[in-house]
Amino acid sequence: MKKEKKLDANGHRKFGIRDSVAYAAGDLGCNMSFALKGTMALFWTQVMGMSAWYSLLLIIVQVWDAINDPLIGSIIDADKHVYKRRNKFLQYIFIGSIGLIVGGACCFLPFPGAPVWAKFIIFIAGYVVWDAFYTIANVPYGSLLSLISNYPADRASLSAWRSIGSMVGNMLPMVILPFLIYNEDESLNGTMVFVAALVMGVLGFIFFQFMIKNTEIRVDIDTKLNEDQPKFNVFKALGNFVKNRPAVGATIAAMGMFIGMQGAATAVSVTFQIYFKNTEISGIVQLFAMIPIVLFTPLARKMVTKYGKKELSVVGSICSIIGGAGLFIITPDNVGLDLVIYILCQLVYSLGLGIYSTVSWAMMGDAIDYNEWKTGKREEGVVYSLHSFFRKLAQGVGPAVALIIMQGMGYVNNAIDPETGAEFIDVTLLSWEFAVQLRTLVAILFLVAAVMQFIGLGLIYNLDKKTLAKMNADLGRGEAPAEITEG
Repeated sequence: MKKEKKLDANGHRKFGIRDSVAYAAGDLGCNMSFALKGTMALFWTQVMGMSAWYSLLLIIVQVWDAINDPLIGSIIDADKHVYKRRNKFLQYIFIGSIGLIVGGACCFLPFPGAPVWAKFIIFIAGYVVWDAFYTIANVPYGSLLSLISNYPADRASLSAWRSIGSMVGNMLPMVILPFLIYNEDESLNGTMVFVAALVMGVLGFIFFQFMIKNTEIRVDIDTKLNEDQPKFNVFKALGNFVKNRPAVGATIAAMGMFIGMQGAATAVSVTFQIYFKNTEISGIVQLFAMIPIVLFTPLARKMVTKYGKKELSVVGSICSIIGGAGLFIITPDNVGLDLVIYILCQLVYSLGLGIYSTVSWAMMGDAIDYNEWKTGKREEGVVYSLHSFFRKLAQGVGPAVALIIMQGMGYVNNAIDPETGAEFIDVTLLSWEFAVQLRTLVAILFLVAAVMQFIGLGLIYNLDKKTLAKMNADLGRGEAPAEITEG
């Protein structure tokens, strides 16, 4: 006998664990592609020999990001088409998931013997293709959180589960890739990186389809209400975004988080190549640092209800500052002890990051509501796409600045491939002095990231528990009944 669906007062399936797991699968799908971005700097410097140009290339593609994110966000908001099979946000995610099957691999085409001008074209074209499809999937995915449920507790649950999806999506490549893409001498294998990117694209597509099939939209949006409003104006939208304190604060915090995650990614990877001299353990160490996030996630929903999202995230940013400061404790004459110190400080740093990351997306959902509260308009796509743009700015500029600093320290082409004649970086020839300096740079990047999170969350984001309750009351939203929010 077929089990009868439990429906709420509006005829929708009641919110439960199915919604949370499905939403987590969406970020898992995103991160199957996005997690490889940290490998791009290694691939293009150590395999393709573009150490002198990679920072410039990263900055160039940010121009595309500047056009890409707000443009796609505005297209989604302005789309009045009624899709028969699925909600319009889910339709865009479906399109993006197809493109990401090959989009990620386009960034890792292994042609080290190609001339420099051809490498420029390969990098820019590959990045544009990947970024376009990633944005098509990711912008509406982020907007979905505010449409799956109105209730703060449900959104906290979705945000926490999204963090789980993100964490798993990062952990799988983090742990498995080091065993697949490095040669025995700790050098990078370009061909295996390309193959790994294709496989991860297929896995991402599978997770996206699971999310699409199991997502229930409960917040009805009548697009006809906006038909007579003025056409989208990017400057007006940006002005509204700047006036949206929660969105600005959450964005600065997210930029800090990604400077820590992406800006330091290249430095961390090379640190394990030449300082700890063990690339295979790098994924396990980073996995170990995820333990605090795993432990905190199940507690997130109850703690949000008791203390509030802003209040918890500020405490998290302080923990990250303490962990980042501890990374400056370096014992270069005792690498074994130094690895222990590094792991312990990463645990403290990750505890703070875990507290923030489990509520970060719920905070952006509240920021979208804040925009409606203050302006009377819902602009999910625009608000989230501008948030996404600034995150991507950190994801691009952060690694570029880190790499420029590394190049000033000596991370430049130092070998020639005898078969192709192409210059590349041979990590085995880098000095121990460079390795120690790099270890310090990692500490600096993590500490700067933590301070940015504190500024964004503690000093700018203004939706504390009391203000959030008032906003929800004014918008006609409140806490969900217990039988709806379970799971």
